This record gives sequence, structure tokens and C-alpha cells, in this order.
Amino acid sequence: MRLFCRTGTLHHARRVFASVAVAATVLSTAACTIDNNGGHGDDQPAAEKSSVEFQSNVKDGDTDVAVADLITVSSSEKLGDVSLTNDAGKQVKGTLSEDGKKWTAKEKLGYGRSYELKAKSEDKSYDASFTTQSPASQTSAALSPLYGSTVGIGQSISFHFDTPITDRKAVQKLIDIETTPKVEGAFYWISSTSLRWRPEEYWKPGTKVHVKANFYGEDLGDGVYGQEDREASFTIGDAMRAVVDDAAKTMTIYKNGKVVQTMPVSNGRDGGRWATPNGIYQVGDQYEKLLMDSETFGYSHEDGGYRTDVKYATQLSYSGVYIHAAPWSVWAQGKQNTSHGCVNVSDANAKWVYDNMKRGDIVEVKNSTGSTFDGHDGLGDWNIPWSTWSKGNADK
Repeated sequence: MRLFCRTGTLHHARRVFASVAVAATVLSTAACTIDNNGGHGDDQPAAEKSSVEFQSNVKDGDTDVAVADLITVSSSEKLGDVSLTNDAGKQVKGTLSEDGKKWTAKEKLGYGRSYELKAKSEDKSYDASFTTQSPASQTSAALSPLYGSTVGIGQSISFHFDTPITDRKAVQKLIDIETTPKVEGAFYWISSTSLRWRPEEYWKPGTKVHVKANFYGEDLGDGVYGQEDREASFTIGDAMRAVVDDAAKTMTIYKNGKVVQTMPVSNGRDGGRWATPNGIYQVGDQYEKLLMDSETFGYSHEDGGYRTDVKYATQLSYSGVYIHAAPWSVWAQGKQNTSHGCVNVSDANAKWVYDNMKRGDIVEVKNSTGSTFDGHDGLGDWNIPWSTWSKGNADK
């Protein structure tokens, strides 16, 4: 009889162990002896039984086996050959414990595949054929920053999912963040598809960060399963911070607390929807050349929008605010605001920003006639107060 548990449609119990005992009984032969007194010979004692017992977290015939847990097989005696092979003939590599009695797969199994597990110990064997779960829906998550990158002191850790997440707590529990030196931080969802983690204060230069997200094989809500795990290590670089003072029409740039550059600017036109919002921005993508089209941000050309090629564009928001070269407004830079919301600078100054600032650096805009930059925009995380951020919103 096979015994296994199933919870829900795709949740096969992960800790069910099959136990198989195989015993070899040696038949003993009794020899008769006749003593001088005519007594009967004593029966020989029965040979001691020897047995090998196997244990595994899969059994022959199992279906919907969860892929999040690594397959194991163990024996009461040292294992011999062990193989785990999928339906395409690929063998899954594994490792033996120090005592040679337990084998553990090195990788998680694929969704919707068939496998055969074979193990030998002495002259006994264990054989289990099984199939893994096939989720009806999967979601992929993009992790930022990228592996090996050096980023600014304002960089948030970002996960962007291609499907709305309904079990936010489940997702957060699957993410491990390690920092050297130790830094406390908190998660916050800026949308149903975008999760962020940041510390209370800006990172200290030189901090090392490692992120591991074990999404694969896990239910992230309403039967939507993680499509893959994500992992990255990155370093916090020099503290680069730019302050755009709209009243003075200047941008002053600090490196590790010292002024390294000051340049005139022309910001978004005063008093209307084009005014550059006040607040804290994280540097995002950077482009040597970029076609800027207001229609991608919801402003039609007929309604005063634009379609313009620019050079040395440094992204400050998802809603279209950039620092970029604007040779057509050099006459106004340092004097008045003429842009549609971007920070206009000269070609040379735009190239300096492009060459010297990096993803995650901080740009602060102050004294503008505009509103406050929305913390849910995508690069405005630091505009959400820590008192709000630290409480999280996984319950929403």
C-alpha cells in the first residue's frame, strides 16, 4: 500500500518519507551429533538476520511532487550507486553525506517532469518513479541591482514581478538579505507587482550586500508559483549626491561630502504640470542617446508634449524626469525654467553627469514650484517616510 498526503491542487506533502525494509534471511542447516552418552545434539542457533532500510522523500508512483525541496534517499548502511534521471535522460547530480548513508540532490527538479530514483546498498536496491507538480500559473521576478554591480547610497533592492502578487507575506519570507556591515531595513510594496527593500538611512559606502530569493517551486498566492530563484551580490560605491536648487537654478554635486561640480540648470516650467517635483530621486538607467517621447508618459504631442532626441540622459523617475543635454536651452540655464520637467544642462555637463554618477546615486530637488515627487513612482522610494515604510504593507 502507498501512503501519501496531498494538500490543495498542487501541494504534495514535502516531508512524507517512504520506508522500505528488505531483509535477507539465511537458512540454517542443523547438524546432528551423537555423543558417547547417546544424548541428542543441540540445535544450532539461527543465523542473525541482516537488513537494509531505505528512506526517501519520494515513493514509487508519487505524483505532484513538490519541486521546492531537494530529493533525498538514505540507507541504514552505506549507499552504493545512486541515480536520479528525468524523462529526457538527464541525470541530476547529488552529494553523499560523510558517512555515505545519505544522498541529496544538488538542484531542484523541473515542473511537470517524470523522474526515476535508483539507489543500492549492499545487495539491496530502492527504485521510485514519480512525477513533479505542474503549476497552472507561474510568475517571473526581475531583481535589481544586478550581480557584481557597484551602486549608489540610495539604491533600493527591487523585485518586479510579471504577475500581481496576492500573498505578499509569502514572498517576503522567501527573501534573504545579508549585509556587511550589518544594516537593518524593511520591505515595502510600491505596487502589486513591485517590492522594495531599503535601510532607514542612506547606505554607507563600501557596504557589501547579498540577496537570495527562493521563489522557485513556491506558491506566491492563488496558485501562482515562482518560475525561478533570484540571487545577486553588489557593493555600495562612493556617496554621490546632487542637489538641484530651483531657486538658484543650479545643481551642486557632492562626492563623499565634498563639492566636486556645480552647473547651471533649467528645470520644468513654473506653475503648471511641467514643474519639476520636489523630493529625493534615485538615479536609474543612463543612455548615451535617447528618444524622449511624452506620449509614453501620458502627454500627447497635440497637448503640448514632445518627441526629441537627447544625449547623455540620466533617468530620475519612471514618469519621464531626466538630467540630459539640452543645447537649445543653454541660454536659459542658470536663469529660468523652460523644460517639460527634466533638468536641462549643457552637453558637457550632461556628459559629466553621465560619466560620474551611477545607478542608485541621489538627486534632491528643492525650491521648485512643483508638487512632491511620488514615492510610488519607481525611483522615489526615499520620499515615503520611514515611519510608514518600516511598518510595511504586506497585509494590503
